[in-house]
Amino acid sequence: MMTTTKSLYGTEAIAAMFEKAKGQNRAAFLPYFPIGYPDYDTSIEAIVGMAELDVDGFEIGIPFSDPLADGPVVQAATQIALEKGITVKKCLDGIRTLRARGVTQPMLLMGYVNPILAYGVEGFIHDAYEAGADGLIIPDLPPDEAGSIIAACEKAGLAIVFFIAPTSNPERIKLVASKATGFIYVVTVTGVTGERREMPSDLKQFIAGLKEYTDTPLVLGFGISTPEQARSMNGLLEGFIVGSALVRAGKNGAEPVRELASALRKALD
Repeated sequence: MMTTTKSLYGTEAIAAMFEKAKGQNRAAFLPYFPIGYPDYDTSIEAIVGMAELDVDGFEIGIPFSDPLADGPVVQAATQIALEKGITVKKCLDGIRTLRARGVTQPMLLMGYVNPILAYGVEGFIHDAYEAGADGLIIPDLPPDEAGSIIAACEKAGLAIVFFIAPTSNPERIKLVASKATGFIYVVTVTGVTGERREMPSDLKQFIAGLKEYTDTPLVLGFGISTPEQARSMNGLLEGFIVGSALVRAGKNGAEPVRELASALRKALD
């Protein structure tokens, strides 16, 4: 593991992240941003800029040609990154660079299962850990088919995050809760990622129902884009992810990403 000022890794770092946010009576804010958009250097600057704002952690996107869970904004961005030569290896290099640039927050790699299988599960998880990643988010990997990846992550101390959707039945919720480490990714709506004007009206009821099954931290994704929506996460659950709105801002460089992330982070205090 490379040397940085980061003292905790993997699941321990993620647990400490939630404890810190809880101690400040707020939800943790994890921005999503893909490596390589609008180009490699700008993506690194955007993430470093957000890290300087005291965001809590990151979901770092690995571009893939068939991103089934991603909406049009993220799909278009990751396609541009692929066209500019971004590979899984280059994404791992990006994590290494971010650590060298002083990013100490937990970073979870968000990618699809095919590139990981092509890379080799054991090799990928070893290299992700060595680069400085703390966990994996794999939208198209069901927990009941994830045995080898769960085992490799456990061996390395990396978190593995699974998803719960409004359509998940109690048996599915229990399965996800038994397999996920770090946190559970709560999908607010059925469909793909993207900004939404309003949060679902039954969101509080949905979250309360999930908490009856698990005490694993819950992190909300899919749809949060404004400071007002971010503020509404406080007291509701342990964290939230903002992706499409930040990626949209990234079209114009790193500074607009930083400005939006700053507004979202300040709304929590």
